[in-house]
Amino acid sequence: MPEADDAPVIVSNAPGSFARSVLAERHPALIQQVRDAFPWSPERHRALDALLHSSTEGVVEPLDPDAHDREQWDAWGGEYFGRSWFDVPFLWSESYFYRRLLQAVGYFGPGPWQGIDPFAPFKRAELSGSLVDDELAALDALAQRPVEERAAAYLQGSLWGNRADLGFSVGSHGSGDAGGPADGSAGEEPPEPPPLVADDSEVLWSLLPTDRSPGAARTVHVIADNSGRELIPDLVLIDHLLTTGRADDVVLHVKPYPYYVSDATMADVVDCARRIAQASGSAGEAGKRLWAAMGDGRLAVRAHGFYCAPFPYSEMPADLRQEFAGAALTIVKGDLNYRRLVGDRLWSPTTSFAGRTAHFPGPVAALRTLKSDVIVGLDPRTVARLEDAGGDGTNQAWRTSGTHGLVQVKL
Repeated sequence: MPEADDAPVIVSNAPGSFARSVLAERHPALIQQVRDAFPWSPERHRALDALLHSSTEGVVEPLDPDAHDREQWDAWGGEYFGRSWFDVPFLWSESYFYRRLLQAVGYFGPGPWQGIDPFAPFKRAELSGSLVDDELAALDALAQRPVEERAAAYLQGSLWGNRADLGFSVGSHGSGDAGGPADGSAGEEPPEPPPLVADDSEVLWSLLPTDRSPGAARTVHVIADNSGRELIPDLVLIDHLLTTGRADDVVLHVKPYPYYVSDATMADVVDCARRIAQASGSAGEAGKRLWAAMGDGRLAVRAHGFYCAPFPYSEMPADLRQEFAGAALTIVKGDLNYRRLVGDRLWSPTTSFAGRTAHFPGPVAALRTLKSDVIVGLDPRTVARLEDAGGDGTNQAWRTSGTHGLVQVKL
């Protein structure tokens, strides 16, 4: 696995690979779950059937001629049309699958299904589950701890909340199984996580001290990943940043439309903030502060179209680059954002994280549980220990199982 920029781009045609399992197993299972979640019309059922056939046995096809973004996707990947989904870059094929799924269910209209989030039932089931009640209630005991302990706990909660990713549990099995089903209604919780494979937490907090001299406003950006049980601890972390003065204001970046099953949209932010505010005790107080912060502008939400584009962050547009360049820190959440941050390639795991993120305009921190093959910035001894977990030095499940996490920072 080379360290140079010509490291192989991940595609989905390798037998037994994680990327292949996503296209061959997870996506068909997701189509079935979406099909069962709504009383779709015959037209929608036919469109879902067509997507299932195309993505598993057929070839990549253009969007419908009247699609509002047909020209954009033609420019983004017209060279992939007519090829097997398994033979084109994994990052692109995954993104395009979700765009085609929204087309199949009529999300972009016109028609009665316009604007209906096909993943909403999964999100609502998770958000209303008892696990959320337990997690919010746990904030009461945490509120009595010293501020530095609370900060560490909130950061860990935001990181490990990524294990609640609905998309990771859809149709997964074997080494890629995260635990429960997509609706979050049942299933055992994963075991307690092992120590982080990389931990730059101290560097992260050094960028956001509580004791600082007056000066220009300090802005922190958070690029969200999933809604529900991941977004809730993200919002709790944001409340901590604002209430302790680590940040004067926070910009939360979400997807402009439903994407990757559980990725957060503005509607999900509102639902999660309301869920927190309706809780009792410390959680309810945090929720009310978050609600107020959105009202007075200290917590802003942005939904840029680039977040649903099939490209790495090295290709972000100028307006986003300008925003991040002026930030005290940008926190990038989750697995997909990590792949976009460092490049969706088969890097050597010891490749420099700072080198792979040098393109990012300003300090950036990645909070992620490992659920895909992409990984950089690890110590060689850590890699050897992880790959020798089975005793023969060939273990690769740690990359995709969701049982390992990291905090990595580029200054």
